[in-house]
Amino acid sequence: MGKIDENERIILNVGGTRHETYRSTLKTVPGTRLALLDQQPVPGTFQGTCRGNEFFFDRHPGVFAYVLNYYRTGKLHCPADVCGPLFEEELAFWGIDETDVEPCCWMTYRQHRDAEEALDIFETPDDEEDLGKRLGIEDVVGPDGKTGRWRRLRPRMWALFEDPYSSRAARVSAARAVDANPNCR
Repeated sequence: MGKIDENERIILNVGGTRHETYRSTLKTVPGTRLALLDQQPVPGTFQGTCRGNEFFFDRHPGVFAYVLNYYRTGKLHCPADVCGPLFEEELAFWGIDETDVEPCCWMTYRQHRDAEEALDIFETPDDEEDLGKRLGIEDVVGPDGKTGRWRRLRPRMWALFEDPYSSRAARVSAARAVDANPNCR
């Protein structure tokens, strides 16, 4: 093994946690923020401070360990203890494409987006009839003057999401939400 030039070593201080690596390691993922450290910074793109071979970034240090590991191994894994939007934001900051997330972690990474898309159905509509139409349970007043399914179902739906003790289904839903996000414990 050959001797490595002292200028090849670089210290990355991210959120107060120091990481030491080599400049050549950072060049393994071209076009990213870390790969471009040696180039003249374009105003507004660096977002850190530099002192010699040490660079400081005020970012999430726990997530950065996964980012640096990606440069070292070529495999991007998601931390289980960090919510999806935070990891997504950090990837965007470091200039890493989310499609590089390993297949074993892809479902964990996408879980928050899938949940957001599913919950978009329940966004407060301008009128309640619109919500019923989107859910496929429109209010229909029959010839006998009775209201439709939506008016009867609406209080149960709200209780399902707002009161975890309202029914067995609500308890299961609340338990799944807690299991899906370890930060909720």
